Amino acid sequence: MITAHPSLLRDLIERCETLSRRLATHPSAVTARRLDDATYTLCVITGTRQLDTALFVARRQMAAALQRQQPLHH
Repeated sequence: MITAHPSLLRDLIERCETLSRRLATHPSAVTARRLDDATYTLCVITGTRQLDTALFVARRQMAAALQRQQPLHH
């Protein structure tokens, strides 16, 4: 399976979380649209359809990629 680079996943996760918090505290059409755009992108990259699932999958993919980059020493 092809996965996005960990830095892209991290950026999208942070963007979605930040926009979600901002929308909850200061609702606006601009913030809602930005969250929709970020959610769409994250869902496409992770092959999911909902933000909570996309965040879960992205975090799992990011962790797996980081493990591959830094193998455990025996």
